[in-house]
Amino acid sequence: MHEEEKPVLKQTLDQIETLAKSHDRCEGSSSWECVLRSRQQGRPGAKLFIELICDSFMEMHGDRLYGDDPAMIGGVGLVEGRPVTFIGNRKGANLKENVLCNYGMSNPEGYRKALRLAKQAEKFGRPVVCFIDTPGAYPGLGAEERGIGEAIAQNLKVFSTLKTPILCFIIGEGGSGGALGIGVGDKLYMLEHAVYSVITPEGFASILLRDPSKAKEAAEAMKMTSHHLKEFSVIHDIIAEGSAEETASRIKQTILRDLDVLCSKPAEHLVRYRIKKIRGIGEVSGGKEWWQPLLEVFKKTQSLN
Repeated sequence: MHEEEKPVLKQTLDQIETLAKSHDRCEGSSSWECVLRSRQQGRPGAKLFIELICDSFMEMHGDRLYGDDPAMIGGVGLVEGRPVTFIGNRKGANLKENVLCNYGMSNPEGYRKALRLAKQAEKFGRPVVCFIDTPGAYPGLGAEERGIGEAIAQNLKVFSTLKTPILCFIIGEGGSGGALGIGVGDKLYMLEHAVYSVITPEGFASILLRDPSKAKEAAEAMKMTSHHLKEFSVIHDIIAEGSAEETASRIKQTILRDLDVLCSKPAEHLVRYRIKKIRGIGEVSGGKEWWQPLLEVFKKTQSLN
């Protein structure tokens, strides 16, 4: 690249970032609006929340098998004098960081780094806090060759029986197995405008509705917002959003409150409660009125034939 082209390129990138930060700002609270908010460029991410919550933080790198993954941040921080292991998806705060962090889509080495840090936390008796914000694990050829499915499955197995408290916060997108890879814990919280689903609305619309343009209808049918998931008892509670500092303060208060309780319990009790909670997800009592919108969507789906 010629030197005279660099200022033009920088100006163009700045314009793209400004447009991304101002585009599709939502004032409502429908499912699709929550999806847009969760993807908003400039939305506070794991790195910023860790910096605001911790008195000090030491980031750790590498999975000791292949390499480091910038899309997964992890390390040890002090919260009111208490050592805590933090793990989180990292999308990046601008376009350059987005590309470096692969837009929050981790490779196998990212999940194996998270696993290494979780085992280290168990060894030294530190609680674990996970921040989830990813559209999903990276589906590239290299990720498949290095065993992305096995890495996520291993995390599910180990996190389910880890003998130390685990708190999980969905702070943006909680997408598919990529979110589950660091989403198994004693308590699961969502920010007010976060989403949590097995697939993106665009993927749902393309595969099941045969029409990618129906992503908005798919989002409504999928019941993926914090309020829906609280109603289904998938999450424990919803954390109201404000400025980055206000939201971080609420998350910090939740962490301190829960750790005071969880750290006083025997490790065996934690594991027993965690497994019971996981197995209870999906149990529905009462009427089936909530099924109706989803059934209406499927009725409109074209036949596979």
